[in-house]
Amino acid sequence: MQRLLAGWHRAECAIAVSALALIALLLIGDTFGRELLYPLVTLMGIDIGPTGIVGAQKMAVFALVIATYAGIGIATASAAHLVPQVAFGVVPAKWGGTLDRVADGLSGLLLLAAAWYGAQFVAGSYATGMRASMLQWPVWPFQLAIPLGFVSAAVRYFCYARWPALRPRRAVVEQ
Repeated sequence: MQRLLAGWHRAECAIAVSALALIALLLIGDTFGRELLYPLVTLMGIDIGPTGIVGAQKMAVFALVIATYAGIGIATASAAHLVPQVAFGVVPAKWGGTLDRVADGLSGLLLLAAAWYGAQFVAGSYATGMRASMLQWPVWPFQLAIPLGFVSAAVRYFCYARWPALRPRRAVVEQ
């Protein structure tokens, strides 16, 4: 199970990094075309029409959605998410392991509920045939990152509840 979760984590990292790299390439290419290429060719007396990458900002937003929801699983796998420490220390330390498992199970259930609502959102976009302005692409394939990101984190939490040794350790922060 540990190898499966590690491979899964690497895949999510690759997806997120690829999406972020695509964002950078799209925005740099678009800016280069509009702010550098167009003025240069205009100075040479050549009219090439609009420059830049058509729909670059919209494509970058889609890539950002994918990177963001892949990031939920990444944060879960690396214990990098925010953890409010409101009631830490209230229960005896000997209950810590049991409470961690219960909390992991509850977190998994909460994330599955979020995934269900995300899936309803995607289904609505699919049913109405919603398309991205300018590009005219259907938006639901990009929106699938929403429920998939929540399911990814939920399954991880269920694995941590079942096999507590797989749970990543949080960094201790001095206050």
